[in-house]
Amino acid sequence: MAALARRQVGIIIGVVLAVALIGGAVALALLRPTGSTTAETSPTAPSSASASASPSGTAVLTPAQSGSPSAAQPSASERNGSQPQPSEAAPPADEPPAPPSEAAPPADEPPPAPPGLPAALRGLDVERIATSQKLVALTFDAGANDAGLASILGTLSTTGVKATFFLTGAWAQANPAKVAQIAAAGHRIGNHSMTHPDMTTRSDAQIAQELAGAQAAILAGGADPRPLFRFPSGARDARTIAAVNADGYAAIRWTVDSLGWQGTMGGTRGPAFVTQRVLAALQPGEIVLMHVGSNPDDGSTLDAAALPDIIAQMRAAGYGFTTLDILL
Repeated sequence: MAALARRQVGIIIGVVLAVALIGGAVALALLRPTGSTTAETSPTAPSSASASASPSGTAVLTPAQSGSPSAAQPSASERNGSQPQPSEAAPPADEPPAPPSEAAPPADEPPPAPPGLPAALRGLDVERIATSQKLVALTFDAGANDAGLASILGTLSTTGVKATFFLTGAWAQANPAKVAQIAAAGHRIGNHSMTHPDMTTRSDAQIAQELAGAQAAILAGGADPRPLFRFPSGARDARTIAAVNADGYAAIRWTVDSLGWQGTMGGTRGPAFVTQRVLAALQPGEIVLMHVGSNPDDGSTLDAAALPDIIAQMRAAGYGFTTLDILL
C-alpha cells in the first residue's frame, strides 16, 4: 500500500510539473511580438520606403521624411564641411509690395494755346468775313494814346458787344493795365507790330522782330494776340504777307475805315460823319476799322463818340456783332 501511495503522489507531481511547463510556454508565446517587420510601417518605427504613393492611396515616406538612422546619415558634402545643396531651387519669397509713390502735386495748367493759322488765310490780307449772316466785326487799333478807351469799353459793356483790339507793342508796354482791362472784358486782342513801321520797308527778319516784340509785350499784359495781325497803316505786299504767315499770323485788314482818326478836319467833321461812313459800307461780314487814340491836332475821339449810334443803327438793321475769332 505504501508503494502504491508513493506512485500516485509521483504521478500527481509529474502532472503538476507538466501543467506548469505548458503554462510557461504559453506565457512566453504570448509575450513575443506577432507583427511583420517588413510588410508595413509601424507608426512608432517608420521604415525607409520609396517616395511614391501606394496603389491603395496610403502615403509612403521618403528617406528624408523617415526618422530611421539611415535618413540621418551625413552626406559626402557634409562630411567635407560644406553645406548641402538643395535638389531644387526654393521658390522666391514674395516681395513686399512697393510703397505707394506720393502723387506729385498737379502743376499749374498752362493757358490754352491760341488757335493756329488756318491754311485758308495764308497769302491773304482779309478785308471781309466770308459769311451771308448779318454779322459785323468792330475793330480798334491802338498805337498812340488811350484817350478814347474808357468811352469805348463803356459803350461795348453797356451794349453787350465784343470787339477786337489790335495793339502795338509800344502801346502795350506803356499801358499794361489797359491790356489786362481789355482782355478781362472779354474782347479779342491782336498784334499790330512793335513800333508801327511800314512793313514793306522791313526785311523778313525785321518783320519777325516786330511781331515778336509786340507779342511779348501783349503777353506781359495778360493777353495772347496770336494769330491775328494787322499791318500798320495797311501797308503790305505779297512778300510781307508771306513773312507774317511764316511767323504764324493771319493778316487782317478792314472793309471800311471810319476815318475818325483824322479828327474834325478843322471843324468840318463830327461823330455823324463817322457813323454815316461806317453804315454806308454795311454788309454781312463787314470789318470796321476805328481807333482808340485821339487826333494829335485837335484831340478829338470821333470813333469813341460815334460808337453808340453805330451799334444802335446796325442793330436796327438786323445786324449782330462778332470778334475776329470767327475767322479761325
